[in-house]
Amino acid sequence: MWIVKLGGSLAHDLRLLRWLAMLAELGGGRVTVVPGGGIFADAVRASQRHWHFDDLPAHNMAVLGMAQTAHLFHALEPRLTLADDEAGIRRTLHAGQPALWLPLMLLRDAPDLLTTWEVSSDSLALWLARLLNAERLVLVKACKVAPGITLGDLGAEGVIDRRFEQWSRDAPFPIEVVQADEVDRVRDALLGDSPLIPPLPPALAIDAALALRAGRQGGMHFRARRKPAP
Repeated sequence: MWIVKLGGSLAHDLRLLRWLAMLAELGGGRVTVVPGGGIFADAVRASQRHWHFDDLPAHNMAVLGMAQTAHLFHALEPRLTLADDEAGIRRTLHAGQPALWLPLMLLRDAPDLLTTWEVSSDSLALWLARLLNAERLVLVKACKVAPGITLGDLGAEGVIDRRFEQWSRDAPFPIEVVQADEVDRVRDALLGDSPLIPPLPPALAIDAALALRAGRQGGMHFRARRKPAP
C-alpha cells in the first residue's frame, strides 16, 4: 500500500487535477491519498494569532481543514473514496478502490504529541503510514525539491515540518518527497516501470554513507535519505 500526501498548497494549482486523476486511475486497492490543510489550515493559524487560543483547538480546527481539503479532492475526482478510519481505508482498498483519508480520527479531547504546529499534515501522513504498515510514503510538494536533498534539510527549509525527520528515522518503508511536476515519474513507479528515486550521484552517495556510519556510531538510527528496497 502506498500513502500519497498531496500538499494543501496544490488546492489552487491546475497540476492537482493530473495527480487526482492518476491516483484514481492507478491507485485502486493500493493507494491512500492524504490531503494537506492548505488555505484552511492557514485560516486556523490566522485565527489563533488573532484570538490567542491554545494549540489543542487549533489542532482540531486544522484537522477539520484537512477534511475540507479531502472533500475538495473528492469533488474534483469522485473515483477517490472517502474513508475516515483505519477500518474504512482497509475496506476501500480491499474493494479495489483508491482511498481518500478523511482524518476525523485525529480529533483530540486532550493534548498529545500530535496537537502542536510542529506537526503538520506531513507527519500525520507518516503517522497513518505507520498505522497501516504502508510499503511507501510519498509527499507531493508544490515547491521545487532539489535532487538528493535530505529530510533534515527539507525540515530546515520549512518544506516539511519540524518533527518529520526525527519521527521518520526508523520508518520501515521508503519515504520520498517529490515536486508536483513529477506526476509522470510517480505514475511510472506505480506501474512498476521505473524506481521512484534515481540513484544518488557518487558524491552524495559518499556523504550519505558517512552520515549513516556517524549515526550508527552515535547510537542513532539515522538515514540521510529514504531509498526504496531493491
